[in-house]
Amino acid sequence: MKVSEITSVIESFAPLSYQESYDNAGLQTGDPDAEVAAALICIDVTEQVLDEAVRLGVGLIISHHPVIFGGLKKLTGSTLAERVVIEAVRREISIYSAHTNLDSVYQGVSYRMASRLGLVNVKVLSAARGQLRKLVFFVPVDDAAAVREAIFEAGAGQIGEYDMCSFNAAGEGTFRGSEDSDPYIGERGTLHTEPELRVETIFPLELEGRILSVLIDAHPYEEVAYDIYPLENVYEKAGMGVTGEFQEAMAEIDFLKLLKERFDIPVIRHTKLSGRQIKRVALCGGSGSFLLGRSISSGADAFVTGDVRYHPFFDAEGKILMADIGHYESEQFTTGIIYDLLLKNFPTFAIHLTQVNTNPVNYY
Repeated sequence: MKVSEITSVIESFAPLSYQESYDNAGLQTGDPDAEVAAALICIDVTEQVLDEAVRLGVGLIISHHPVIFGGLKKLTGSTLAERVVIEAVRREISIYSAHTNLDSVYQGVSYRMASRLGLVNVKVLSAARGQLRKLVFFVPVDDAAAVREAIFEAGAGQIGEYDMCSFNAAGEGTFRGSEDSDPYIGERGTLHTEPELRVETIFPLELEGRILSVLIDAHPYEEVAYDIYPLENVYEKAGMGVTGEFQEAMAEIDFLKLLKERFDIPVIRHTKLSGRQIKRVALCGGSGSFLLGRSISSGADAFVTGDVRYHPFFDAEGKILMADIGHYESEQFTTGIIYDLLLKNFPTFAIHLTQVNTNPVNYY
């Protein structure tokens, strides 16, 4: 199947609009129209992973971390990223990355961490902003119900646990069609007044194309009058980190032992034990120390992430048990998210999980 068929499924789950401004998720190398017989899923693309792809006859590598992140100014093979890109192009292997968009999406990286720990009542820790839009359109009263139903079916009108949400206000629309028009009601060249409804609803940014297409198809008018407004409302279905709870509270030392067991890690950096019970936990895959303050204010007893610098441990002490389990270790089960997604959508397509451990950090 085509590379684009596979990546479109990933992007329908983890839209590229969810990625952070500094990120470079998406197709890194290759032709989106290229036909591939198999895919290999990994955290990082290294030369060993490329060799594995060649052995398996894989035409597409799907990674969590982008190969091209800070930009490439030359291709001489002097860095790992340059060597990987050169070899991927030479071997005609496409590389696609789902990074902070996969971190931000509902049921993404931090959710998988929560699942490993058996947490319940899992919710986004820091909900995204700028991911919602308001749609306003005008429609004849008699046609309003059918048009609303069409856009609701396309994904508009979802607010929390409620769907089909809209506001409707009655008014009068006026228009005059030119001699080249084909008006649904009224006559060419004649001013017409029609009882209409102003319909307002909300939708997530990634559905804009689909919803507008459905709106135009379902609307009776030749020219559809509509407005789209960006919103700063938080979007609870996307954002960084999660919080969740254990069914029963446990001692700090038992919590640390559980982390080591469930994430298969040899060592954990953590703040001083204070004797608190751990029930509510905040988590963020990768480098998540920027969420320390949000974790504390959420009422979490513990915060689990990776790449924590020295000074944040002072900021956390006495307020929350902070555990740094490592960057790779916190994201190691990310490959399972992509694997499950592709297997569900393409049950007969060959999907491989890399057998290469790409963690650059070693422990003695």
